[in-house]
Amino acid sequence: MAKKKPAKAKAKPRRPAAKARSVAKAKPRKAAKPAVKVVARKANGNGATIPSPSKKPWGGDGKALSGVRILDFTHVQSGPTCTQLLAWMGADVIKVERPGIGDITRGQLRDVKDADSLYFTMLNHNKRSITLDSKSKQGMAVLERLVKSCDALVENFAPGALDRMGLTWQRIHSWNPRMVVASVKGFGPGPYEDCKVYENVAQCAGGSASTTGFRDGPPLVTGAQIGDSGTGLHLALGIVCALYQRNRTGRGQRVLAAMQDGVLNLCRVKLRDQQRLKHGPLKEYSQFGQNIPFGDSVPRAGNDSGGGQPGWILKCKGWETDPDAYIYFITQAPVWEKICELIGRPEWKTDPNYATPPARLPRLKAIFDTIEEWTMTKTKFEVMALCNAVDIPVGPILSMKELAEEPSLRATGTIVEVDHPTRGKYLSVGNPIKLSDSITEVTRSPLLGEHTDEILSKVLKFTPAEIAEIKASGATGEAAKPKAEAAD
Repeated sequence: MAKKKPAKAKAKPRRPAAKARSVAKAKPRKAAKPAVKVVARKANGNGATIPSPSKKPWGGDGKALSGVRILDFTHVQSGPTCTQLLAWMGADVIKVERPGIGDITRGQLRDVKDADSLYFTMLNHNKRSITLDSKSKQGMAVLERLVKSCDALVENFAPGALDRMGLTWQRIHSWNPRMVVASVKGFGPGPYEDCKVYENVAQCAGGSASTTGFRDGPPLVTGAQIGDSGTGLHLALGIVCALYQRNRTGRGQRVLAAMQDGVLNLCRVKLRDQQRLKHGPLKEYSQFGQNIPFGDSVPRAGNDSGGGQPGWILKCKGWETDPDAYIYFITQAPVWEKICELIGRPEWKTDPNYATPPARLPRLKAIFDTIEEWTMTKTKFEVMALCNAVDIPVGPILSMKELAEEPSLRATGTIVEVDHPTRGKYLSVGNPIKLSDSITEVTRSPLLGEHTDEILSKVLKFTPAEIAEIKASGATGEAAKPKAEAAD
C-alpha cells in the first residue's frame, strides 16, 4: 500500500505536466494561425491578397507599377504626359508610332538638326518604340496581339479616330476583357464632344483664361500647360484606379479625361467664388478696396491670392533690368504684426485702420505699395530669407534659368540630365512624385522604332519566320538604329 501511494502521487502530476507541455506546443500554432489568415485576407474587398512585407531594402523590390504593360497610342503632350508618368512608376510602356514619321513632336520645335526635338524627348522617357502600320493586315494582327498582352491602352486621338482604325471598345474587349482603355478628349459628352482641342483652347473653355489677367485687360492663358499636361496627370490617376478595381472585378473599363474638365478642376476656387458672388462682393479681391463694383461673373483679379489671404507681386532690387526681380508677398493675418515690424511700420499693429483684416481690405493697394518700398531695397532672395525667418509666406519669381541651375532640384531628381545618342545631353523635368520604395530612374526617350524587333520577339513571341513575314509586308517600316551610347 505504501508503494502504491507514491505511485498515485506521481501519476497525478504527470497529467498536468503533459497538459502543460501540450499547451506550450499549441501556443505557437495558435499564434501562427492569424498570420496565415492575414496573408489570405483580401485588401479592402478589392480581390488582392496581402503579401508579407518585403524584406528587401527600400527601393530594392521593383517599381510601383512593375508588371503593368501599357499600349501607348498617344502623341504630342497630353497623352505622353500620362504614359511617361506611368513609365516612371515602373510600367512597361510600348509606344506605337507610324513608320517613317512617328510622333509629330519628334520634328517640332527642333533645335538640333536631324535629332529628336526636346518637345518629344522630354515627354517620352522610359518608353519603348515600335513602328506599325495599323491599316495593313499584318499591322492589325500585331496590334491584336499587343492588345492581348497589355493591361491598358492609352490614346489621345481626335474624336472617333480609334473607332475608324477598327479598334472599337467592343473589339478591344473581345480580344482582352481585362483591358483598360483610357482616352484624353477635348470635351466630355455634350454639344462640343466632337471638337478638336489644344492646350490654349482647353484653358479658355475650362474657365482659366476668363479668370486670368488683370481686371481691365483681356483674358490670358497661363504659361503652365494645365490643359495638356494637367489632363494627362488626371488620366494617369484614372488608369491606376481602373487597374486597382480590376483586381476585384476581373474586367477592364473605359477611362475618360476631358481637357475642359481637367482645367475646370484646377480652377475650382473660381467656381467657388462664382457662387459667393450671389451673397455679396469678393472682399479679398483688390477691386473691392478700390470701390469698383462686381459684375455677375468672377472677374480677372491680377495677382490677388485665390486662397483668401491678400497677396501681390512686388518689385525687388534690380527690377529695372531684371524681368524676374519680383516676389509674391502674402499679408497673412497671423503674421501681420511681424510684417509691420519688418517693413518699419510698427504703428500699424495698433492703428484701427490696419490692425484687423477687415480694416485692411479697403487699403490693400496702399499697404502693398508701402511693402514694395521695402522690398525694392533688397533682392528677392534677401526678402525671402528675412521673411521666412519670421514665418511670413513669400515666393520669389524664379526664372527657368534659375530653376535649371538650382542644385536642390538636381539633388531630388526634379531636374535631371539625360544623355541621348543623337542630340547629346539635355535637361528635363524628372518625376514630380517621389515614392520611398519605388525610386524613379529617368532613361532617355526611344528612337523611332528602336524596339520593334525586341517587342515582336520577346513580348509578342512571334517566331523569326513570322517576324520576317511581318517586315516583308511593310507593316513595321524601317526601324532607326541607335549609335553606341557613351559610357557613364
